[in-house]
Amino acid sequence: MSLSAAHAAAFRREVPREGRVFSIRDSGGFPASGGAMPFWSKRSRAERVVGAVAAYQGFEVVEIPLADWLGTWLPGLRSDGLLVGVNWAGARATGQDVAPEQAGGWFATS
Repeated sequence: MSLSAAHAAAFRREVPREGRVFSIRDSGGFPASGGAMPFWSKRSRAERVVGAVAAYQGFEVVEIPLADWLGTWLPGLRSDGLLVGVNWAGARATGQDVAPEQAGGWFATS
């Protein structure tokens, strides 16, 4: 399993336990790099990226309740043509990007 796949698997495990996702923003809003907006499953993961990636220094971590993310954010990303960046990590904040429909499907209730 690649590191990106491992981070995506952690996202799928951790988000239901946390009941929320985390993103980052600055005075210009939420970043979208390479056609994807990043989200993390734990505040500490987002904080690590803010502290390690020069482009994100000065950003604040924002908590988004899971219901809001599923019901509002993912449809908005879909209509904007953006992907979901899943638990990006490392000095370049990279990782797996998935379609909003795929990310939402991970948490669909039966």
